[in-house]
Formats: sequence, C-alpha cells, structure tokens
Amino acid sequence: MSEELPTGPKESPPAPRAGPREVWKKGGRLLSVLLSVNVLLLACTLISGGAFNKVAVYDTDVFALLTAMMLLAGLWILFYLLRTVRSPDSVPYRDSHAGPIWLRGGLVLFGICTLVMDVFKTGYYSSFFECQSAIKILHPLTQAVFVIVQTYFLWVSAKDCIHTHLDLTRCGLMFTITTNLAIWMAAVVDESVHQAHSHSDSNSSTSHTRLALDLERAGSAVGGDCSCNTAVCQIFQQGYFYLYPFNIEYSLFASTMLYVMWKNVGRLLASSTHGHSHTPSPVSLFRETFFAGPVLGLMLFVVGLAVLIIYEVQVSEERGRAQQALVIYYSFTIVCLGLMTLVSLSGSVIYRFDRRAMDHHKNPTRTLDVALLMGAALGQYAISYYSIVAVVVGTPRDLLAALNLAHALLMIAQQTFQNVFIIESLHRGPPGAEPHPTPPKEPCHGLTFTNLDALHALPACPPTPRLVGPNPAGPQEAVGSIVAPRSPWKRRCLKDIALFLLPCNVILWIMSAFGTRPHFSNTVEVDFYGYSLWAAIVNICLPFGIFYRMHAVSSLVEVYVLS
Repeated sequence: MSEELPTGPKESPPAPRAGPREVWKKGGRLLSVLLSVNVLLLACTLISGGAFNKVAVYDTDVFALLTAMMLLAGLWILFYLLRTVRSPDSVPYRDSHAGPIWLRGGLVLFGICTLVMDVFKTGYYSSFFECQSAIKILHPLTQAVFVIVQTYFLWVSAKDCIHTHLDLTRCGLMFTITTNLAIWMAAVVDESVHQAHSHSDSNSSTSHTRLALDLERAGSAVGGDCSCNTAVCQIFQQGYFYLYPFNIEYSLFASTMLYVMWKNVGRLLASSTHGHSHTPSPVSLFRETFFAGPVLGLMLFVVGLAVLIIYEVQVSEERGRAQQALVIYYSFTIVCLGLMTLVSLSGSVIYRFDRRAMDHHKNPTRTLDVALLMGAALGQYAISYYSIVAVVVGTPRDLLAALNLAHALLMIAQQTFQNVFIIESLHRGPPGAEPHPTPPKEPCHGLTFTNLDALHALPACPPTPRLVGPNPAGPQEAVGSIVAPRSPWKRRCLKDIALFLLPCNVILWIMSAFGTRPHFSNTVEVDFYGYSLWAAIVNICLPFGIFYRMHAVSSLVEVYVLS
C-alpha cells in the first residue's frame, strides 16, 4: 500500500530539472489578466454593437474578429503541444483533481455537437454564397478546426502543471479563455436575436416588430437577395439554431478547464500522485444506492420531455391552448423544484451525522466549481425576483400568476439548498476519511490464527477489504474469507440524492436551452416591465441560469464519486 501523502500547508519544492522557482507568481498572472480583459472588452463591444441595426458594425466584422482569435489561439495550442512533447520535463506535476473524466467526456460530447452545428452553418451560408462575404463561410470552418484542436489539447493536458515559459503560458491560456468567452457571447446574442424574431413573428405589436427590425442584422437574418427560400437552406438554418446550446456549453466547459490550467501554471505539488481521484465502477453504480433516487429522477426526466413537447406544440396556438401549456409547464416545474429542494435539504441534514473529515487541501478545481455555482445562480435569482415583483404588484391575480409566483419562489429555494448541498459535498474528504483519535498503527481484530505470535508481525489493517472471523455455521470455511464492505446508510442516501438531482438538472437544462420561454409567453412580466426591458433582463440573465444547470450536473457527478 502506498504511503500517505503529507497534509500540511507547505508543498515540497520542485524537482531540480523543473527549473528555478518562480519569484513572483502574481506578476505573470496580472499580465495575462490585463491582456485578456482588453481583448474581451474589444470582442464584447463588436459583438454587442453588431446586434443592432443602428450601429455601423456589421456581422462580418464580428466573424472576422472571432476567426482571427481562433486562429491565434489554435496556433498557441499547437505550440504548447509541440513544446511539451519535445520537453517532457516541462510538466513535472499533474493535478489529479483537474479535468476529471466526466468533465472531459462532456467536453467531447458538446464538441461533437458543435462540429455538427458548424456543418449546418457552413451549408446555410453556402446556400447563397454569391451574395455573402467569404468570411461567413470561413468562420464555421475555422471554428470546427479550433474545436478539434482544443478538445484534444484539453483531453491530454488538462492536468498539467507546467514549469517552463510561465508568463507566455499564462498569456496563451488566458487568451484562449477569452476566445471561448467571445464565442459564447456571440452564440448567446445570436440565439437571443433568434428568439426575439420568433416572438415578434407571433405578436403583431408595433413595438415588438420595431425591436425585431433593430435586431435584424445579428447574423441570423439575411435580407435583400440573400433570402433562404430552399428547403435545404431552411433545414440548415433551423438545425444550427437548435445546436446553439451545445456550442454555448462547450465554450463554457472549455473556459473552466483552461482556467484551472492557468491556476496550475508553476504550481508545486507534493507528488505527481497528490490526491487520488475516485472513479466509480459501472458495477457499483447502482449497487451502493437504494434505487429510489435514480428511478424517481428518470421518471421526472421522461415526464419533463413530454411536457416540453406539449409546451412547444401548444404555446404557439390560440390563447386558450397557450395558457393550458403554461399551466402544465408551471405545474411540472413546481413539483420538480419542490422535490429537488426537499432532497437537497435532506442531504444537508445527513451531513450533520457524517463523520468524514473536511478536505482543506488547496484545490483550484473545487474553488472554481464553488465560484461558478454561486455566480451562475445569480442569473436565475435575478429573473425570479423580477417575476415576484411583477406578480405581487401587477395584475391580474389569476391561476397563472399564482403558479408563476410559486415557480419563482421555489426556483430560489431549490438553487440555494442545492448549492449548499453540493458545496458541502465537495469539501468533504473521500470515503474512509473519518478522523481517528487512536494512532494509525492498530492491531488487526477479527482474525483467527493458529500461531498467535504471527499477529505481532502483521502490518496495520488495510481499509479494504476486511477479513471476518469464524462463522458459527462453518468455522473452517469462514477463516480468511474476504467480504466486500457495504456502504453505510448515510453514504447510500447521499448517492441516491446525487443520482436524483442529476437527471432533474439535465431536464431543466434541456427545457431552458431548447426554446421554453414562459417569460414571454406569460404576459405578466411583459405588461409590467415592457417588452424591451424584460427582454434585456431575460437575455442577460437566462444564459447564466442555463449554464448553472449543466455545471450543477458536472458537480453532482463528483458528489456521487466522493460519496
């Protein structure tokens, strides 16, 4: 059995071959942050300016900037990969907490969907190539190459703690983060404009139509002779809009993994095996649960898909059918959020009886997870509080308003208690980390030996598996038999809670990411705030709420593993 690593606050110095220790780490970080802030502000200015018709910024300018950023970031990634291959000593340590397999697997899944989106986007702009700028076709092709290169880079290098060319590496990583954030913002703006067009088409209000005209040049609409009239062109157009949520999640997943790499530049670890990652085996996935959590979660997932289909079919029809669709949607989400709140609260109560020690090791991945959970929740908090004010102060006071109010209150409660449960779970030590008041060297009990003198020559008892003593039914058969330990009820309950919350967050992400917009179908907030203000609030805050659901899924997988 390997020796236990030291748990003190100090970390051992690097190996001599890793080069001299960095004198001032914050100086290099400050330089890279200043670079990224300036580039990101330039990108945000062009992207937001290109979304309005009255601003003299064209969508081709935005595409040109994003294409140049992806080319530069891709060249830096290739330089990094070639440098680490030619100089293996440049990465003396690897952070086992960074880039877990489920996070990299999600990145690959979203990357594949992004590649399909790029194919649809290329086909869409190629349908009227004679009246379009070449940059509109070059942009999705460049993005496809960038996604392939970056996905491979993060798959093989997400755990690196590099110790050469520190300032250059930090600037390159931060520039790549900025590129992903710019791609994310462009996708969010384009999707928001598409939703505004869809809503304005179903509403004859003059103000709504005027807003749609102001937003006409956001890259999704084409005017003049560049009309999308063929069936193939319309399939490409609808296809890449439905795949936008995957592109958005890919950019955010890549940004989080790159940030952890940026924090690990020049980091010193006690050993290359510091902190063991616990990966569940497929056999033990359901063996250590009570089955209630995953079964109930899958039932809510299936019901949520049916509610999504009913909502999408009925919400665009006459007012009576639309109101019925809203009642079904709110009823399902209220039940789902209520159960998730109770389950999260139960998990926090169970931790009051859990004796596992708290993990106080320095962990950039966990710190980022906590910050993203708290920060992303603010988006849905803002929408919920705006809805509460509109329902309480405004009119009418009918069934739909009551359901809207209950939905907003439960959304706040659910995200609050779920964050408490996830954050407390991430700070718990792995299984077997209970504090022992006795010295580590203890005699092994529960063994039967012929020679008692051999007992003193045995090492300390290993944690797993345990040996059991004689069985009254057959003492000779039980001696030396190995029995796999069963998890106590607290661990089994925590695993059930994690496996219940996971599909619930997935279905809530699907419903928000793929077109359910009760914020506009329910006219309470629109009538109270006005369409322009309410659309700005939703389009700014909702992307953070959508990201919260997917990031919560990633954190819940880790909670299950740590339980």
